[in-house]
Amino acid sequence: MTTKQFTEDPAAPVQEIFDIFRRRVDEGHTPGSFFALFSAEGIEFEGGFGHHRLGGSAPQGGTAFRIASCTKSFTCATLLLLRDRGLLDLDSPITAFVPEYTPSTPASDPVTPTVRMLMTMSGGLPTDDPWGDRQESMTRAELGALLQAGVPAVSIPGTAFEYSNLGYALLGQVVESVTRRPYIDLVTEELLQPLGLEHTRFRAKDVDGELALGYRRSGDRWVELPFSESGVFSPMGGLFSTPHDLARWATWLASAFSPASALPGPLSPASRREMQQIHRAIAADPDATVASPGEQGYGFGLFVERDPVWGTLANHSGGYPGFSTHMRWNNDAQIGVVGFENATYSGAKAPVTEALDLAVRHLDRRVVGSTPWPETLALREAAEALVLRWDDGLADRIFADNVAPDIPYDERVATIAAAIQSVGGLGPGRSGDASEARGDSPAHLVWHIPGRTGRLRCEIRLAPTTPAAIQTFIVTAV
Repeated sequence: MTTKQFTEDPAAPVQEIFDIFRRRVDEGHTPGSFFALFSAEGIEFEGGFGHHRLGGSAPQGGTAFRIASCTKSFTCATLLLLRDRGLLDLDSPITAFVPEYTPSTPASDPVTPTVRMLMTMSGGLPTDDPWGDRQESMTRAELGALLQAGVPAVSIPGTAFEYSNLGYALLGQVVESVTRRPYIDLVTEELLQPLGLEHTRFRAKDVDGELALGYRRSGDRWVELPFSESGVFSPMGGLFSTPHDLARWATWLASAFSPASALPGPLSPASRREMQQIHRAIAADPDATVASPGEQGYGFGLFVERDPVWGTLANHSGGYPGFSTHMRWNNDAQIGVVGFENATYSGAKAPVTEALDLAVRHLDRRVVGSTPWPETLALREAAEALVLRWDDGLADRIFADNVAPDIPYDERVATIAAAIQSVGGLGPGRSGDASEARGDSPAHLVWHIPGRTGRLRCEIRLAPTTPAAIQTFIVTAV
C-alpha cells in the first residue's frame, strides 16, 4: 500500500474505504477483492483482500484480472485514433466494413447503423448480456454466418440507448477493415505500449505476472471457470489488466480535463474529452432504488454521469464469467477508484461507487460554477452601479445593442425601482458580495444585493463580442 497527500488528513475516510472492500470478501460476494484510489499524482492508497485464487494470497496491484467491458474504452480510443488520422469517418455505415450486416428496422425503410451509433450504444441492436460474454472466441466466419442469418433490431438505429456487445464486435471489424491489421495487434502497438500498460494483455498466456482465477458461486462453494480465448468479440471485453495499469489508463483519460497538465499519449486531449461526453442519453430507470441526481448517458466506450453538486463522472463496469471490474473517476476532482473481484457478475460497481463518493465528499470538491472572465467581473461591477443609480451613458457603454430594443431603459429603471421597494429598500451594506457570485459559464454571473427585508437577484450574461458587452441584464426581488 502507498499513501500520499490524501492520507495526510487524519479525518480522511481511508479506513472506511478499506472496510468497504474487505466486506466484499467477508460477506461472500467474491473470493478476492482489490481496489486502488488514484489522483492526478498517482495511486493514493490501495488494498487487497481474500485470495487471487482459492488458497492463494490476496490480490496485489500487479495482479491481472479480466476487465471485460472496460475494454470498450480501448476500442473507442483506437477508433478515434483512426478518425484523427483521417482514415475513418465515424458516420460511415457499418456495411462499408462488414458487408454481411443487413439492416431490418424500420421495415419500410431500414436504417443502417453507423460506426458512431455503435460506439454510443445506439445502433438499435438488442441488449445481449450475458450471451455476448460467452462469444469472445467466435471466429470471423461464425460472425458472418450470424449476421447473414439476421440480427433483430429493438429500435431504429440512432434513436435510443441499448447496450450491445455485438455492436462492439462489429467495431473491431471496422478497425481491421481500415488498417488491414489484427485488432489485438493494433491496440497493443498503438495504445498499450505507448502508454506503458505493460501488464495489459488480450490472452491469459501472455500475462507475465500474477493472474487471478475466476469463479462462480455454486451453493456454498466457489467453482473455478476457464478463460475464454480471444476472437472477434475481444473488442467488447477481451482484456486482462492489473489495478495499477487500469488506474494509469483512467488517469490518462481524466487528465484531458486539465489542459495545462494533460498527460501525453497517442490520443489528443480533445479526443479523450470527446470520449467522456454524453453522446446518447440514458432514460432514468423507473425501478432504480436510488434516483440519479443528474444526467446519465453513454459516451465513446464510457458511461458519463453529471451530478449538479459533485461534477462529471466517467465510468464503466466489466462483467465476465468469473470476474467483475469497475473503473470510475471524477473529472472535476481528478480522483478515481478502480475495483476488481474474481467472481461472476459480483457487482464491483457498488463498492467502487461508494468509495469514490466518500473520497470526493471528504475533499469537498463541489462544482460551484465556472471561473468568470475578468471582463465579466468588471461588467458585474458596472451593472451593479446601474442598480444603485441608473445612468443612461453607462448603460450605453456596457450593454450590447440588443438590450435597449428588448426592454427600453425607462421600463428597466421602473422595474429595478419596484424590486428595490419590494425588499424594503437597500440595506446598509448596499454592495453585493462578489465572492458569492456564481455562473454557469465564464460569461455569466448571478449575485445578490442585500435589502432591508430581502435581496435583489442580479444576473448578467455577455454577448459573443469583442469588446465584451452585456446581452442579458435581469434584476428581481427574492
